[in-house]
Amino acid sequence: QVQLVESGGGLVQAGGSLRLSCAASGRTFSSYQMGWFRQAPGKDREFVASIAVQSSITYYTDSVKGRFTISRDNAKNTVYLQMNSPKPEDTALYYCAPVGTWPGGVRRDFVSWGQGTQVTVSS
Repeated sequence: QVQLVESGGGLVQAGGSLRLSCAASGRTFSSYQMGWFRQAPGKDREFVASIAVQSSITYYTDSVKGRFTISRDNAKNTVYLQMNSPKPEDTALYYCAPVGTWPGGVRRDFVSWGQGTQVTVSS
């Protein structure tokens, strides 16, 4: 079983930057394509970005293209989300999870969501 721990969130001003981390333990991290998801107050969870086992292959939802960058370090069992020029509408609780159906589908057998990390963007 895989366990995921998100970190790196906090309060950031619009136009600043923030780097989120997702550390995995348990099952083999490098065998999974991974994704970042977020949930804002009163809204459903939405897909943000994903990265394949071959890390050169990535995908982003339109609203974050050109601003966010997803990456992974298999030696550290960690996936990152670099958030540049965040906007107030990026404010949400951010989660990571293994991706099944590319690019934004959570694996059907995934059940161990982490606590998430809160990102709050002020103007």
